[in-house]
Amino acid sequence: MRDLGHVHVESFLEMMSAERGAAANTLQSYERDLDDVSAFLKERGIRLTEAASADLAAYLASLARKGFKPSSQARRLAAMRQFYKFLYAEGLRTDDPTGILDAPKKGRPLPKTMGVEEVGKLLSQAETEAQDAAPGQLQRLRMLALLELLYATGMRVSELVSLPARVLDQEGRFLMIRGKGNKERLVPLSQSAISALKSYGRLLAAENAAVKDPQESPWLFPAASKEGYLPRQVFARDLKNLAIRAGLTPSMISPHVMRHAFASHLLANGADLRVVQELLGHSDISTTQIYTHVLEERLQQLVQTHHPLAKQAKKHE
Repeated sequence: MRDLGHVHVESFLEMMSAERGAAANTLQSYERDLDDVSAFLKERGIRLTEAASADLAAYLASLARKGFKPSSQARRLAAMRQFYKFLYAEGLRTDDPTGILDAPKKGRPLPKTMGVEEVGKLLSQAETEAQDAAPGQLQRLRMLALLELLYATGMRVSELVSLPARVLDQEGRFLMIRGKGNKERLVPLSQSAISALKSYGRLLAAENAAVKDPQESPWLFPAASKEGYLPRQVFARDLKNLAIRAGLTPSMISPHVMRHAFASHLLANGADLRVVQELLGHSDISTTQIYTHVLEERLQQLVQTHHPLAKQAKKHE
């Protein structure tokens, strides 16, 4: 019996072009993917038009073994779904074998982060610039305070730029942050963050006092914006410029990346995942679990350093 698989693929592509208006690139992609499925099935003695769900599942499993990304596997499955739906609609099959197939799970991408050394360079550059008493020092002190607070607390950039001015009146090493859903959480401050905050606060008060009719702002980082405080986009832009001056790659640095650095560095130094969840203000632990790769690396290092068999293996190297 002649295999009509190729003929049906051509009919399918014609339908996709005429009825769905599929682009030439899309049609070529479908054709390549279906040819690949057909070649796999042929090796198993199965016609493309007669494949069962188990055969197509085996094909997807073979892609996974070959190291295809979940996104590539999902694209092949999408091509198969369209093709077998076409066969069913045309009465060439009485079922759709792709109906029970699950799309490959896409791994959650790891967040961009910064190394301790990179954070150190950024803070060092901000500190050096903040010490310059030339005009514009308030903005430079503001940048240092923003960075120190961000790295000390891991707060969201929206939480950071909208901090109230009363923060300057607080004594002690803790800061109350109002986060998503109006939930409050307490986060500790580092000594360097407290120091940067005080230096910024002193100069802010001095500059306000020098103005004839000072406008009392309720915000810690006031600005001539609609909200009345520093726009997060302005902070992100200034941060990238600071990164350039610190000799770092600006595309790899943002307020959000600094938040990830805070979490990653805590976990790498032994912090509990639940503690990090609380500090970040995550309502669900699953959101914090994107950082488990840091824990896995740390555990692997611990085993390699302290396990007796690992030590023995090093002696024989």
